[in-house]
Formats: sequence, structure tokens, C-alpha cells
Amino acid sequence: MSFVSRVAVLLLSFTLAACATSPTGKDASSSPKVDDSEISALYARLDADSTRYENGLALGREGRNDQAQAEVTAALDDLRAAATRCSEVPGCEQQRFVAAFDRLLRLSTGSDNEESEGGPNGTTPEAVEEAGETSPVVAAVPELGRSVTLLKGRELSDIIALNGPVKAALEEWLTQYRPNLITAYVNYEYMRHLMWPEYEKAGLPEALLFGMLAKESGGKVHAVSRSGASGPLQFMYATGLRFGLGTVDGFDQRFDPRLSARANAAYINEQLAIFNNQLELVIGAYNGGEGAMTRLVNRVGDQNFWDPKIYYAVSQETREYVPMVLAAAWLFMHPERYNLRFPKVSGQPGSITLARPASISELTICLGSDGGAEGGWFRTLRNLNPQLDPQQPEPAGAKLAVPAELEAIYARNCAGGKWPELAAELHSAVVPSPPPGSLVHAQAVKPRGYVVRKGDTLSAIARKVGCSGVQEIAAANGIRGPRYPIKPGRTLRIPNCTKR
Repeated sequence: MSFVSRVAVLLLSFTLAACATSPTGKDASSSPKVDDSEISALYARLDADSTRYENGLALGREGRNDQAQAEVTAALDDLRAAATRCSEVPGCEQQRFVAAFDRLLRLSTGSDNEESEGGPNGTTPEAVEEAGETSPVVAAVPELGRSVTLLKGRELSDIIALNGPVKAALEEWLTQYRPNLITAYVNYEYMRHLMWPEYEKAGLPEALLFGMLAKESGGKVHAVSRSGASGPLQFMYATGLRFGLGTVDGFDQRFDPRLSARANAAYINEQLAIFNNQLELVIGAYNGGEGAMTRLVNRVGDQNFWDPKIYYAVSQETREYVPMVLAAAWLFMHPERYNLRFPKVSGQPGSITLARPASISELTICLGSDGGAEGGWFRTLRNLNPQLDPQQPEPAGAKLAVPAELEAIYARNCAGGKWPELAAELHSAVVPSPPPGSLVHAQAVKPRGYVVRKGDTLSAIARKVGCSGVQEIAAANGIRGPRYPIKPGRTLRIPNCTKR
């Protein structure tokens, strides 16, 4: 192992030890006794130790390995001691030490690839195997190990600092949000053949894609936020247009998993170039806006998200968002370290040709829980066929994308027999309206209005107002299918339609 490789391993071990005392969210400045002189002395030690560490790296590049090792070790010993003392001193910003360890780790791994052993990116096969050791994806397709764990030639495990905020996010994913994480994983596995190739072509790690998907939508293709961000990766309309997501034949392409993954990858690579490959800043920009993040970085003069001047300047939402994305990516790579088991999902794509007219809702009923889907197949069928209205019957002969395992189940359960008949009966049921002129009727059908905005589709409007499909809105406004054309500026009458 080269000197630089040994230094990186040594620094990583010191980082993990020092970060055990990283910020917990408490305001240390509220403590009644603050010793400014001791705090200043600790910050001075941080600066001096950082300089000494960098000088040690320089000695190593000159081949003076013994002297370099002594300087690096001494710098890290004192830096760890200062970080430990900082955690005990009221008013001392522990985040400064977290940021320092993070920066030094980047120095030791980011620009010395030519000196490290292994492949062209300076990464040994052993390191790659360890980084994604038992991720279900890597285990199933071992050759994808590097793509799962590398970002711009660097180990993703080196980039993700397991500091206080990330550890807190790990706890959230493993406790109250554990069901959300599992659901996101299952949803992703069925869409993986659509989304992962776009990330692979862009040279980005799959773990990052999963982390963003898990935090943004949980793998629900038709998710729409209160602010109007839409799709599995939650693009605002203007940003989506900038990266090729428009409205085609009435379909909002932000809901297309393949196209949204392509747009997300393009955005990430664009921002990595702007922020000098600092992943945390890019993720923060994705959440809080690249303009705001760029102005903040330029004003502060630093490119480290964990630096207190940046970390505490972004919104609380972004401070929580970045660690949650990183933590989900980390768990995707290392579930076994946290007593986490992702379910086995084949995810092999397939298709069915309808033997009789049926909607996605009807198919969900006749497919039942066969194939091990305890919660049914509604979400998966919607995700794989995002352009279809789930309540609108598709004609016989129509082709739908499904997991391969459903091909035989469809032929057995849905091509004929009692289950599709039951599904059709339930789907055609009509909820009676109150008698005309009754008080209940007058209150129930009181119309609402909605002004169509640029980028709106009738299905998106139906979701916003709480309707299960577009039919009732279309009927109330004389809009004809199957395209349901609408124009910006038009005021639609919104009936008291059936809610989901």
C-alpha cells in the first residue's frame, strides 16, 4: 500500500473517532460560561494541525515517507485531542472540526490517484468489494460494484462522512422511516431497468440515485409536492423543462421514471462541475436551489457543506435533506452493518397484452397478492405505466409494462374467469348522488374553480384537488379523452369528485 493510501486509511479511522462527538443540534452558545480564550486556542490548534498535515502530504509526494508519516501522525493525534476537548468546551463549534477532518480526507484521496495502487481510478478491487459488500444489487450483479460506489473516480464511502447529522439520519431511516425505506427500495427495484442505465451512462453511482429517490418520493412516480415539484425525483416545472422534461400529448414527462432519471443525472453532473465535485453542496443545491447555494459558497469562500458558515446558513430543510440522502445511499451500500435486510426483488421487466379491456385498478384486483406482493400491484403498475390513467380502461390488445413475474399470473388470473369479472363489477359501481334540491346535495356539489397553469395536465390537476381520476373533471368541463387537452389560463369547474 502506498504512503497516500496508508494516510487515507489512518485519517478515516481518526475521522470516525472524532465525529463521534459531532453536533447534536443543541445550541452550545446557550451555555452560561463561555471561555473565548480557550475556544480561540482550540481553533488555532485546528489550523496549525491542518497545515502540518498538508505539509506531511507534501513530504510524502517527495518520497520522504518516514518523515511524512511522522508529521501526519502527530498532526492527527493533536487534531483528535483538540476535537475531543472542543466537545467539552461550551461554545466551541464542533462542526469546524468535522469540516476539517472532511477536507483533509479529501486532500488525501482526491488528487493522488497516480500514487495509489490498483486500477486507473486509484481504487483496488478489494476496496470496491468492501464498499458495496452485500448490497443486494451488487450481490446480484457484481460487475456493477464500481458504479455503485464510485463518484468521479472516488469511493463514495470516502465522500460520505459519518458525522453527527448523517448518523442522526441513519437512525431516522432505521426507525420511524424504516417502512418508507423498504417501500422505496421495492419501488426502485421494479423501475431499476428504466432508471439505472441513465445514471450509468452519466457515470454516477447508483447508491446516489437510490438516496435521492428514497428521500424525494419514496419511488412513487406520480408524487406531487405542495410546491408543485413532481415525479419520482421531484422536478419543478421550470427545472424539468431545462433538462428536457416537457409535456407531450398531455403527459407530463416529469412522471416518466427513465426521463426523470436522465434529467436528474444531467443536473447532478452540471452542479458537480460548478461545485468542484463537492457532492454535499450539489445535493443541497438540488433541494434549496443552485442559485442560492452558489451565492452562499461565493460569499463564504469555502466549498465544504459541513463548514459552519455554510451548514448553518442553509435552511433547516436543507440541513436535514442532505444527510437523509447520504444516509439512504449509505444504507443501500451497507445494509448488513445496520441489521437491515432489503427484500429480494427480481425486477426483471416484462409485458402483457390485454385479452380484454381493463384499467390498472381492475388489473390490481384480479392480480391480487400473487407473486408475493402483500400490498398488491397497484403502485408498481402505475410506476411502470405512468402515462395511463389508472381508472381509465385500456382496450383489448393494449400492451402494458409489468414485472416479468406477472406475465404468467395475468394469463392465469386476469385473461378470463371470475376475478376480472369481479374487478369490472367493482370498477363500474356508481355512488348515488343526493336528491336534487336537498341541502346535502347543494353543499356537496358546490363547484370549485381551478385556473390551469403552464405545465398542468388534467391528471395532475385531479391529484391536486383530491380526485381519483380525470373523468369527473373532464365531464364537468366538456373535455374529451383520450388526450384531455387543456390550455393555460382556463378556469376549470371542479366538482365534488370521488376521492382516493
